[in-house]
Amino acid sequence: MEKIKIKEIIIVEGRDDITALKRVVDAHIVALNGFSALSKKTINKIVNLSKENELILFTDPDYAGKKIRDTLKKYIPNIKHAFISRKDATKNKNVGVENANDKAILEALQNLVTVKNKNSGYTFTIQDLLENELCSGENAKKRRTELGNHLKIGYYNSKQLLNALNSFNITKEQFDLAVKNLD
Repeated sequence: MEKIKIKEIIIVEGRDDITALKRVVDAHIVALNGFSALSKKTINKIVNLSKENELILFTDPDYAGKKIRDTLKKYIPNIKHAFISRKDATKNKNVGVENANDKAILEALQNLVTVKNKNSGYTFTIQDLLENELCSGENAKKRRTELGNHLKIGYYNSKQLLNALNSFNITKEQFDLAVKNLD
């Protein structure tokens, strides 16, 4: 299989993630060495990289991955986000990008998400979640998981989902179509 050339620098959590991505892409990839290594020095290094380069953040679909994403998003608002579903990143109960198959990695890199300009688009409210059974009811968690997979933003609890919908460049039309696909 021919590797896909990526011009952006890809930021991942660890060296095993680099190995997985290198199977399918030709790109410069930088490892953070996990959430515990996300020091002021590391953040400054990534911020400096972002001044001359476009960056893609590709973290694990777990708590540490979300914390890294939230932290770097504050310092680098224009960073692009690659999301992989928990299902595609799990092997033997271990969750991580390094467990994903080549197809899932490519799909994540082809469906990058950017942060929304504060003055653009629809503002999602808790009412949107309630009306679409995304924050209450016996299937709410399953519906949020599927919605995150459709929108390529990963899984969130109700409160986090509302924040993600308003943070990322998700339109009301994309949301409505994804919800329709849940039913």
